[in-house]
Amino acid sequence: MTETTVGIGGAAESTDMVLNIGPQHPSTHGVLRLRLVLDGERIISAEPVIGYMHRGAEKLFEARDYRQIVMLANRHDWLSAFSNELGVVIAVERMLGMEVPERAVWTRTLLAELNRVLNHLMFLGSYPLELGGITPVFHAFREREELQTVMEEVSGGRMHYMFNRVGGLKEDLPAGWLGRARHAVAEVRSRMDVHDRLVLGNEIFRGRTRGVGVLTPETVHAYGVSGPIARASGVDFDLRRDEPYLAYGELGDVLKVVTRQEGDCLARFECLLEQTHNALELADACLDRLAELAPGPINQRLPKVLKAPEGSTYVWTENPLGLNGYYLVSKGEKTPYRLKLRSASFNNIQALVELLPGTLVADMVAILGSLFFVVGDIDK
Repeated sequence: MTETTVGIGGAAESTDMVLNIGPQHPSTHGVLRLRLVLDGERIISAEPVIGYMHRGAEKLFEARDYRQIVMLANRHDWLSAFSNELGVVIAVERMLGMEVPERAVWTRTLLAELNRVLNHLMFLGSYPLELGGITPVFHAFREREELQTVMEEVSGGRMHYMFNRVGGLKEDLPAGWLGRARHAVAEVRSRMDVHDRLVLGNEIFRGRTRGVGVLTPETVHAYGVSGPIARASGVDFDLRRDEPYLAYGELGDVLKVVTRQEGDCLARFECLLEQTHNALELADACLDRLAELAPGPINQRLPKVLKAPEGSTYVWTENPLGLNGYYLVSKGEKTPYRLKLRSASFNNIQALVELLPGTLVADMVAILGSLFFVVGDIDK
């Protein structure tokens, strides 16, 4: 009788495994790759690998005139196209010392808030989907269709609106549009409690997100995290209140900066949901003000060749996903010498380096999805 002992040795027990998630992972908003080092089911380190969607927008800015760069700017975060355009046109207007008509200011504010709701609804529907709950996404898309219809009517575009222009907006609002927009906002508001009850009231969803992926205020500041993700960690900062632009300075009594202290996945979802409620209230306030305004121009007449004077400026806006910054340098030509874009998702996704180590692989998608990013916004 022969006895054979088979062993794997002690070394194998401490061998780490490297796991690549992506770059075609179905749970991400775009093409992101995560390089994870695992010890069993626990993540030891995480490295977000980006660049798979890089389109060189910042370099292309230098070869387009000030009218054409709006098209490039609205595409990096494809869920926030109108808000993306705003930073560029405000930067050029500031360089020109241009005053925008009052009706354009209030219409821009209204459309920016409607765009914010559209952005948030996508994540309010897709995040539960990533955790196994399919129903909320159908509700979210129904509400998105309601608002997409009025956005498409006013601009002609469903996602890339191209409605902002240096000096105002492309054209005046269609006849009767304010009434249709008010009806759409009212319809969406009347059904938003579905997300409160269906998602936040679900014990499985709360079990998967409460206490998971806690982001500390110190990490928020260290990585430049912003938007609802930062506010969910108790960082009370919102440009619409703290450095008002457009008509936000006159909406202080309606604007509510939503914060939480927990900093976990559940807090981030709660912030996003409550901020959606508030964006609908702001849209209503803008509609009220536009109804009171006397008829007037919605844009400024521009010269055939638009040149910004030599110099530089920095404009930042409170985009749906966080802070967007635009550093514009001009040499007095009809194209920017340099236009540097600081996008929200680029900074926010870096926090994964701190968030994922020590957590389980099973919680990875819950944490990743709660950062509410768009990969085009990272790669630009």
